[in-house]
Amino acid sequence: MKDTTLSRKEKIMKVALSLFATKGYVDTSTKEISLEAGVSEALIFKHFGNKDSLLAHIIKSGYRRVLSHHRGMMTYKNPKDFLRNMILLPSKLVTEEPMFWKLQERLSHNSFSKQQHEQFMKPVQPILVKAFTELGYSNPELETQFLLLIIDMLWKKEASEELTNGIDLAMLLEKKYDLA
Repeated sequence: MKDTTLSRKEKIMKVALSLFATKGYVDTSTKEISLEAGVSEALIFKHFGNKDSLLAHIIKSGYRRVLSHHRGMMTYKNPKDFLRNMILLPSKLVTEEPMFWKLQERLSHNSFSKQQHEQFMKPVQPILVKAFTELGYSNPELETQFLLLIIDMLWKKEASEELTNGIDLAMLLEKKYDLA
C-alpha cells in the first residue's frame, strides 16, 4: 500500500527515523530504508547524498519541528510559568515525537546529534538563571545546572521507555520549586 500523503523524500525520512530509532543508526542500511519506504536506494542518495547526511537532515528537521511547536512554552512571561514549562517539556516532547527522541537518546554519543541538542537547549540556560534569580534563589547558576541535568535525564529515560512515573517526577519538581 503506497502512502500518497507524503512525498518520497518525506517517506524516506520517516522510515529512516523509525529504523534508526528502533534498530540503531549503524545497524540500519540504506537498502533496508529503500525497501521499507518503497523507493530505490539511488533515490535516497539523490535526495540526501549519503546515510550521514540523511541522519543530519532528520535531526535538524526534528529540532525545527520542536522549536516551531513549542515556541510559546519557551517564551518568558514570569519565572514560575517558565520553570513549570521547562519541567513539563521533556514529557511533552517525548509524547509528541517518541521516535525522534528515541533516536536522539540512542545518538547521545554522536557529536552532531549532541551539538544540535546543545544548540536547542543553549537559549534556555540564561532564562533559567533569570527565573531563579527573580525567585530569590541564593545560587541561581547552580539551580539552573541542577534543573538542566534533571531535564536531560528525564527526556532520555522517557524516550528509552525506562521511566514510568515522569508526571510524578514533574510534580515533585514543581513542589520543590514551589510551583504547584
